[in-house]
Amino acid sequence: MFGMKIDIGIDLGTANVLVYVKGKGIVLREPSVVAVNRDTNQILSIGEDAKRMLGRTPGNIAAIRPLRDGVIADYDVTESMLRFFIDKVIGHRFVFRPRIMICIPTGVTMVEKRAVQEAAEQAGARRTQLIEEPMAAAIGAGLPVDEATGSMIVDIGGGTTDIAVISLGGIVISRSLRIAGDKFDEALISYVRRTCNILIGERTAEEIKIRIAAASPEARQGQMDVRGRDLLSGLPKNIQLTTAQAAEALSAPVGRIVETVKAVLEETPPELASDIMDHGIVLTGGGSMLYGLDSLIQRETGIPTMLAEDPLSCVAIGTGKALDFADYFGDGQEMNSAIVPSVK
Repeated sequence: MFGMKIDIGIDLGTANVLVYVKGKGIVLREPSVVAVNRDTNQILSIGEDAKRMLGRTPGNIAAIRPLRDGVIADYDVTESMLRFFIDKVIGHRFVFRPRIMICIPTGVTMVEKRAVQEAAEQAGARRTQLIEEPMAAAIGAGLPVDEATGSMIVDIGGGTTDIAVISLGGIVISRSLRIAGDKFDEALISYVRRTCNILIGERTAEEIKIRIAAASPEARQGQMDVRGRDLLSGLPKNIQLTTAQAAEALSAPVGRIVETVKAVLEETPPELASDIMDHGIVLTGGGSMLYGLDSLIQRETGIPTMLAEDPLSCVAIGTGKALDFADYFGDGQEMNSAIVPSVK
C-alpha cells in the first residue's frame, strides 16, 4: 500500500507514458495510444491494448495518439489517459491526491504548459509541477547537473528532440526540434512509398527502424523482408529492404538533429564547451537508440558521444528524482529555471 503522501513523476511522451512513484521507481510504462469509438466518442482502451489496434481497427474505431510533437493535440483524451494511468498506479479510491511532476519539451508555450498542468489536475493531481525534458533526462542519466561544470544532453523522444547544455542546476542553452522517433517512422514510410510503390504502416516502419536501420549506411549491414500494400495493384506484396536504403530514408531527419547539436555547441560558452569536450555528449530517449547515431554525432562534432545506461527511462527517473528538489520550493517559485511550478 502507498503511504499518505504520494509523489509521482510522469514522463508524458508522444510515444510512451512512464510513471515513477517516489520510493518505488518506475511502476508503469505504456504506449500513449487511446482507442476511441468515433460514433459515440467513447474510449474503448488505453495504452498497450490500444496500441495493438493501430492500423487494424474497423472504420468506427480510431486508435489515436493524444500527444503530437511533444504537446497535447487532444486535451480531453489526454486527460482521460492520464486519469487511467494514475488510477492504475495508485488505485481508484485514493484518498490523498498525489503531487505530480511532469516533464515538458523546452520551448513549449505558456498555453501548452497550462494545458499539461490542467490535464494533470483534472486527472486527480493535488499539485502539478513541470520540469523541462533535457533537465529531467540529465538528472536521470546521472549527470552532475548541480555542479559548476558543463554537461550536454541530447534527448530524442517520440515527438521532440531536446538538446541542452546544463550547469549549476540550470539550462544554459537549449534547442527543441519537433523531429524525433515519429519522424524517423514517417521518413521510412514515405521512402518505401516513393521508391518501391508500397504502402507500409507505422508498426512496420518501427520494426525496420529497430532491426536494420542505421544513422549512416556504413554503420552496419542488414536486410529484412517488408510486407506492405502495392499501390498499383492494391494487393499485399513483399520486398527486401537494406540498411543502406533505410539510412538513406533517415538522412534528412538525422541530418537536422546533428546540425542542431553542432549549432548548440557553437553557441556554448568556451569554458562549458571545454567541459563537454572532457565529459562527452550523453544521448537519452528511445530515438537515440537508432543504430550508429552516437558514432555519427561523435564523428561530426569531434566530441566523445555515448548512450545513457537506460535511455528509455532517463526522463522518467529524472522527473521522479526532481520531486526531492521540489520540496524546497513553493507554488510561486521556480527551481533555477529547471522546474516551473503551477500557479494556482
